[in-house]
Formats: sequence, C-alpha cells, structure tokens
Amino acid sequence: MRDCPRLFIPPGTIAPMACDAMLDLEAGQAHYLGAVLRQQAGAAVALFNARDGEWHGVIDHLRRDRCRIRLVERTRAPVATRGLCLLFAPLKRDATETVIRMGTELGVTRFRPVVSERTNTHRINAARLESIAVEAAEQCERLDVPAIDPLADLPVVLSQWPDDMSLFAALERSDAPVVPTGARSGDCVLIGPEGGFSPREHDMLRARPFVRPLSLGDLVLRADTAAAAALALVGAGLKAV
Repeated sequence: MRDCPRLFIPPGTIAPMACDAMLDLEAGQAHYLGAVLRQQAGAAVALFNARDGEWHGVIDHLRRDRCRIRLVERTRAPVATRGLCLLFAPLKRDATETVIRMGTELGVTRFRPVVSERTNTHRINAARLESIAVEAAEQCERLDVPAIDPLADLPVVLSQWPDDMSLFAALERSDAPVVPTGARSGDCVLIGPEGGFSPREHDMLRARPFVRPLSLGDLVLRADTAAAAALALVGAGLKAV
C-alpha cells in the first residue's frame, strides 16, 4: 500500500467512504494520476482524510481529467494528530513554504501566521500554502491536514489568548531553558521573523503568564530552521491532554 499514490480527499466534498462505493476525483488529482504518475485502470490508490481514515481503492477508469475510484477496504481508522500549533512570522516565499512542509511533517495541527515588528512579508498566498500542507500530509502518511489561519497581528493574537494554553516562545539570546517540559497536545510554539523579536516584543512576551520562553541554543538559526528545531524540542515531550 505504501508504494501506491496517496491522495487527500476533503471530507466536506464527498459522502462518507464505504466499501464498494465509487468516488470521482477532482480534475487536478485525475490529471496527476494519469499524466504525471502514468497510472491506469486497475492500479491501487490510497485515499484519506480525518473523518474517514485511510482507504485502499482501485482505479475503475481514468481519462484525462476524469478518474473514478472504487473503494475496497479501510486500512486505517480515523485518528487525530497529537501535535502543536505553530505561530510564525511569514518569511520569503520559499522559506514560508518550507515552514509549512516541515511543520506538517512534524505534526503541526494549526498554522497561525502573525505579523511582528520586524516581519518583512505582510501577505501570504493561502491557497499555495494549503496545497503545500496537503502534499506534505500525503507524503508523511498523516490522516489530517493542518489548518492555516489568516494573517493576524501578534499583539492582537496574544490579547485573545486562552489562559489554559501554553505558548512556547523561541527567544534568541535568552537564558530560557533549552529542553522544555510539560507541553501538551494543543499547546503552541512561537517563532519570530528574520532578525528576531524586538526588545519591546521580548518584554511583551515575558509579561504574559501563558508564555514559556524557549532557547534554541547559542547559534543563530534561520527562521525556518528555528521552526523545525522548536517543534522537535517541544514536541518530543508532548503529554496527552
């Protein structure tokens, strides 16, 4: 099954998957199977989403931008990803896409792009980022695709923060602990922009009771590298909610 194509099917676009049901793929997925992967009728395909789990299917027919799949059996039951939320300042295009891809592979359940004082990019291509998240979920074999929130100002996000959710903020050149403890699924990690947080933002973050400062060591990391490092550090000790 792992050698066959794996496609995400948004649950809101189809009826619940069932044995022997027929499922018509969207045109882009049909084109991908036929023109890119050169699949033919009878080939195996894995289809998944968080509602239905993962299903083994067989291509019933495939022509250009049309493909119908016959569902054979469910191979994995639905299960929610136990992971973290990631707040990050948008970066240059390739770096932002790297953050989405790596974050999805590391179990991020929700991306929250935020604007800080030193953020250089104040726009995001939501459709492109959602496509990157879907591709990463297909590749890493998770069953769900993380949500991507609209861009928001960091102070506004912090002012609306729930008291029962921890925010592990990666603060460069700080005396914060390198190895965090006590993180729970659903907690969040915050990564600053290229150039880091401003002194005023450092003070603002440290003044919030839900913020838990986090150090990523003595070396200066690229923002996309810092995101992966922080998610790995905080996620390694996740506790069940």
